[in-house]
Amino acid sequence: MTTDLTDLAAEITIDPRQAIGIPLALIGAIFLSLGAQFQHRGVNKVEATTAGVTSGLNLRQLLLLLSRPSWVFGTLMLGLAIVFQLTSLGFAPIIVVQPLGAVALVMTAILNARVSRVPLNYGSKVAIAMCVGGVGLFVTVAAFTAVDKPVTDANLITILIVLALVLALFGLAFGFLRSKFQAIFYILGAGVLYGFVATLAKVVITRTKYGDFDWLTLVCVVGLVAAGVLGGYFVQNAYSSGPPDLVIAGLTVIDPLVAVGIGIVVLGETSQAPAWAGIAFVIAGAVAIWGVFLLARYHPGLDR
Repeated sequence: MTTDLTDLAAEITIDPRQAIGIPLALIGAIFLSLGAQFQHRGVNKVEATTAGVTSGLNLRQLLLLLSRPSWVFGTLMLGLAIVFQLTSLGFAPIIVVQPLGAVALVMTAILNARVSRVPLNYGSKVAIAMCVGGVGLFVTVAAFTAVDKPVTDANLITILIVLALVLALFGLAFGFLRSKFQAIFYILGAGVLYGFVATLAKVVITRTKYGDFDWLTLVCVVGLVAAGVLGGYFVQNAYSSGPPDLVIAGLTVIDPLVAVGIGIVVLGETSQAPAWAGIAFVIAGAVAIWGVFLLARYHPGLDR
């Protein structure tokens, strides 16, 4: 028995210092859930007093959000969520702490059901279970196989080039097709962009910690801000056309899968993982993403 436990411990690649990132990420998820609920309330109130949101929030509506106490308070909660998330990234690999935000999905679903007095139906519960279960499997496998890898200049340039293409694609799509957008597009867009934000934040934190703040790091900051601003705008539009738990479902599934995908493909954080881990990652990711689409289809708070 002792030998078995020793062998199991040897398989876990997270050291005690990296494990600190896990509770920090969980605290961040709590603030994320609260922030989403309050921001959603603020956006709905602004929408009710204006002409509504048919092709994206305009400048006047964005300014009106600043006058809504619920939205401002929600923004402060999200700010705290970001602080805890970034701090967790300073301790542990992206592939481990980033998916833990799925805890926010369960909290937000419960809060929204109580606030809106619209109980979750069976389809929604199954969808949420798929999201959380898929992400949970992902984290479990990652905890046993992921390693924290340094980001080289070549890795960073690759990430920035891909981000530039993503920003251009989403910008063009929003410019020409926004009148046809529904909540799911904004959720997917925000999730993808926030995945890059998490990755670049990890790079900036690491390089700053070791005094390696060069011109490439500065470009990372610019890319991080650009992705964060556009992602934040997409989130506000998603709140105007979908319930907060659907928005959080997209963010806490798409965001980590993008960040983890970068960690796997570009950074090689699973380069030492066995073949079965790769299969598990694909299955877990597919289940989680399918759960998001099912939630968008069956959520009782959406008119069809």
